[in-house]
Amino acid sequence: MDVVVVGAGPTGLMLAGELGQSGVRTMVLERRPEPSGTAKAGGLAGQILQLLHYRGELAGFREASTGPAPPARFPFGGLHLDFTRLEDPPMGAMLLPQPQLEGLLAERAIERGVEVRRGHEAVGLRQDEDAVTVELRGPDGPDAVSARFLVGCDGGRSRIRELAGIPFPGTSFPEVERLASLTVPDAVTVLDDGGLEIAGTGRIPFGYTATERGVFACSGMGDTMGVYTAEVEETEYGDDVPMTVAELSASVTRVLGIDLPLGAPLRMTRFGYSAKQADTYRVGRVFLAGDAAHLFPAGGVAINAGMLDAANLAWKVAGSVQGWAPPGLLDTYSDERRAAAERTLLHTRAQVALRRGHGPGGDALRALFLELTADEQPLRRLGALMAGTDVGSSTSDAHPLVGSFATDRALRVDHEDPRFAGLLRGGHPVLLDLADRGHLRELADAWAGRVAVLGAAIDERPADALLIRPDACIAWAATVDEPDEAASSGLREALTTWFGAPTT
Repeated sequence: MDVVVVGAGPTGLMLAGELGQSGVRTMVLERRPEPSGTAKAGGLAGQILQLLHYRGELAGFREASTGPAPPARFPFGGLHLDFTRLEDPPMGAMLLPQPQLEGLLAERAIERGVEVRRGHEAVGLRQDEDAVTVELRGPDGPDAVSARFLVGCDGGRSRIRELAGIPFPGTSFPEVERLASLTVPDAVTVLDDGGLEIAGTGRIPFGYTATERGVFACSGMGDTMGVYTAEVEETEYGDDVPMTVAELSASVTRVLGIDLPLGAPLRMTRFGYSAKQADTYRVGRVFLAGDAAHLFPAGGVAINAGMLDAANLAWKVAGSVQGWAPPGLLDTYSDERRAAAERTLLHTRAQVALRRGHGPGGDALRALFLELTADEQPLRRLGALMAGTDVGSSTSDAHPLVGSFATDRALRVDHEDPRFAGLLRGGHPVLLDLADRGHLRELADAWAGRVAVLGAAIDERPADALLIRPDACIAWAATVDEPDEAASSGLREALTTWFGAPTT
């Protein structure tokens, strides 16, 4: 076996599918005997949608979606940020509850030759210079599996992280968050602005309300209503203890002080928030990804971050398995994705401060914040942070796009430009020639079979050529009209740095 992935959540299954696509022999181990039916997350959001577009897979995920794309208005620290006034919002979402998402990703992985074993719990770990072995407790008793690499995608309480001895510093917040989507009962009327009118009680505004007892939020759309509460509690709930409508109702009463009629549940979940990050995402042949590597104190970001971890790691591990990976390539995974997680921790920790403030001070903070986001540039910056595309900047002597994601805005093309559907199909890097620079294409041909070469014409192109990695990160760019000698030298260095020695 080449790679063992522990954990069959979105991160682990995404990673397994990416590895399988590259021909890497992969096994997924999951301690639960059956997939969970709990919709901990309601869909996909952020940069992962752009990556799926580049993979040529976005249409398939849309077919599995449970509804039309929601408008670009997203919660942020007790507020809602409205990106709909921007022609090209930096943040988008897709409704795809986690059980359906995991089913789709599992099918994708299995079709690519991945073996998924459920009911196998990791209980031990050992590694040497050549292999890593995970000891298991399975339905038939003790077992063990060895591979060249092991990736822990087993959540915030990761057993793999613990066995590998990787510290996980940070803060756990003493709050219980409850989130539900329900039908609208007869005593409730959904208002045009998303608020609710309660018979005998009055109007509850759309959005968040902070009280001394916690935070409440509601939103209505058509024949459904969303309800959210957050409050400090001493009770600890296990992942296998389902939330009930009665439990949610009691929480609303405690936080808001009213009896809110609730309809039939469509989706219900309960969770806690932590702000934590592993000291490293790699120890020898053992890696961490997703919640095993980082926890964020806000919703809507974890799946995006975890699946982007998987996309970053998969092609680097594949390069090592296939023998072309240059020295140090595997180490760039921890460096890059820890830096990306720091950006996500920055804005999610800020959200904690925004949503927990109550009284005149908290109201003033949120009002001022909304005033600042009325301007386009702050709104775009926050959207990029939420989408996971603000992962840092390039070095001072490189093109400004180097180190960033190849977003629609970066390429200066329309959203989901059909010419780029499948740009990174199969997980291969691409040299994208935007100015008919034949000498650059000829140079890249020396990496044939490893790097694809494509041409396109873009009005007001951002660069003459872009080297785009399989995770949609821009590894190199030629400035417009850059001299041939300088452009060739830069491209050769980038190709060698990221994709090893030429094949011819």
